[in-house]
Amino acid sequence: MTSRPPQQPDREIKSLRDEIRRHERLYYVLDRPEITDAEFDALMRRLRELEAAFPQYASDDSPTRRVGGERSNTFAPVPHRVPMLSLDNCYSEEEFMDWHARVVKGLGGEKFELAVEAKIDGLSCSIEYAGGRLARASTRGDGETGEDVTLNVRTIGAVPLSLPAGAPGDFEARGEVYMDKRDFESLVKEALEAGEEPFVNPRNAAAGSLRQKDPAVTARRRLKFFAHSYGHLAAGAEPASHWEYLERCRELGFPVSSVRKLCGGAVEVVDFYRDHAEKRFSLPYEIDGLVVKVNSLRQQKLLGFTAKSPRWAIAFKYPAQQAVTRVLGVEFSVGRTGAVTPVAQLEPVKCGGVTISSATLHNFDEIARLGLKIGDRVVIERAGEVIPKVVRADASARDGSERDIVPPKKCPSCGSELFKDEEEVALRCVNPSCPAQLRRSLLHFASRDAMRIEGLGESSVDQLLARGLLKSFPDIYRLKKEDLLGLELFKDKKAGNLLAEIARSKEQPLSRLIYALGIRHIGEKSGRTLAEHFRTMKAFMDAGPEELAKVPDVGPVVAEAVSEFFKSAATRSMIGELESLGLRMDEPERASSGNKLDGRTFVFTGELKGMTRSEAQARVRGLGGKETSSVSAKTSYVVAGADPGSKLDKARKLGVTVLTEEEFLKLLAGE
Repeated sequence: MTSRPPQQPDREIKSLRDEIRRHERLYYVLDRPEITDAEFDALMRRLRELEAAFPQYASDDSPTRRVGGERSNTFAPVPHRVPMLSLDNCYSEEEFMDWHARVVKGLGGEKFELAVEAKIDGLSCSIEYAGGRLARASTRGDGETGEDVTLNVRTIGAVPLSLPAGAPGDFEARGEVYMDKRDFESLVKEALEAGEEPFVNPRNAAAGSLRQKDPAVTARRRLKFFAHSYGHLAAGAEPASHWEYLERCRELGFPVSSVRKLCGGAVEVVDFYRDHAEKRFSLPYEIDGLVVKVNSLRQQKLLGFTAKSPRWAIAFKYPAQQAVTRVLGVEFSVGRTGAVTPVAQLEPVKCGGVTISSATLHNFDEIARLGLKIGDRVVIERAGEVIPKVVRADASARDGSERDIVPPKKCPSCGSELFKDEEEVALRCVNPSCPAQLRRSLLHFASRDAMRIEGLGESSVDQLLARGLLKSFPDIYRLKKEDLLGLELFKDKKAGNLLAEIARSKEQPLSRLIYALGIRHIGEKSGRTLAEHFRTMKAFMDAGPEELAKVPDVGPVVAEAVSEFFKSAATRSMIGELESLGLRMDEPERASSGNKLDGRTFVFTGELKGMTRSEAQARVRGLGGKETSSVSAKTSYVVAGADPGSKLDKARKLGVTVLTEEEFLKLLAGE
């Protein structure tokens, strides 16, 4: 969608918001999308563009404000006006019939209906609305008090930021925050490639994602929400039945489970339970059972509660899916951050609707806990687990041919010595030229905040790796035009431009090179701090852990990571090659600029048009100022670009001076 000047911006903004909300409802609630993701993104881009140009029409319930809250260091306690009780469970048809008999007795023979719906394997959440707008969201916690996760819940596309006209003024929807199987599988794949510990199941992933301190991380996790119950409602808004409440939720824009049925008796419930014993595996999300509730709210009140749970509802759960197989061997995979993960190779076995032939063992602490050996008969389980787990090893079935699982001493990818941090359970390869890590390392090395090699992106790196032209960082500086002209989409001009960018990157200061090397725990800011302290690469490489730990904001963990990185002969050889190829190995003194911003602190929020945030922060530092990530009463200025987040609101509350991008540039220029 191309930018165009609006004739009536307020009307176009309102129209876009309404249109986007309609498409969100079609996608999340009705499962009937009318437009592609690209078309939806175009609508959202246009709305952001207009809201940035006409901030007087800003609104907290705009779809563009789903992400933008600043990080939270704590989750404040939230007392629930109505306790969020847990449900009793039953695991067999006999146990369910026993519960049903108690309900019959409790209602004195009255006829009753049973509302049945899927028991989503997620995290319970309360979402409260005041005046039709999302006011607060909280976890279940201990049932009496939960945690405030409002900023993170706002990022969930399935949760309305405002309710339609005619909705109760005071409304609380309770439901389940969950993650689809497909999104969970993607998250696990990313974690394994990064050498990180993956979430065990979608429920853990949803819980961990909802409790992120940075809402932007939550937004990337693609969480979803199903409404299934309520707590406090405005007077007169209480429905007559649970089924009526679910329908009301749909009208208000909340998704509810499609796996549900209104049943006339226990036999009908059991048939529905049996019918979904296998069907559940084809659902896009995990369910671990069904929730059965007496439908009438009047009858629910008659039955009442025990100390822990309602008498009128029960979770009718499916048994865990388990299978017995044998461990044929253990392979070691190297993630993109160098972490080595043991993976059990299994005799293929059917479990939970799929054939399982491997299972991650996570780390060697887990292997020790299981007492696992190669050749063992093992029980694997897939109860809501997309990744199966080894539950136990059967030591009694051993015949003496079993073998210990021995941790590797060298990287299975490059042969370098492996390193184990005292505070971590993972073995790790710290060789930046390790083939298993090379693609990620090269992209990071060339990135904007590192060596800034424009044109050396994913497509170029993939082609160069495929041709065997890049095997280490120094190989970037050995590239010739004929190498590039042999690649797809590389013509003479593009090849020349990339070689010019590579040549320019040789003049980047030591701070950028330190960051570009990809040393664990070293970010852009700590790279700058270390470069300004040691001034040369040689002094930095030769510094011991104690000397490194004395550098402000470094500490023992970073010091140990740096020290271990430079212990490798391959690493030192690579640094020597880079120096011989002409790369700068020192940090220049800051040019004197009169320190016009000395003592002043800046916070940036929103998107700047004329420069990146990193460039703006560098300008501030170059003039003696400092940049921080959070707003406080001591902040000198908040620079607000397009689509600013809650930092802008906080600045106004604290009386901190807010600058537009134009005002910021004038300040830098001394105007």
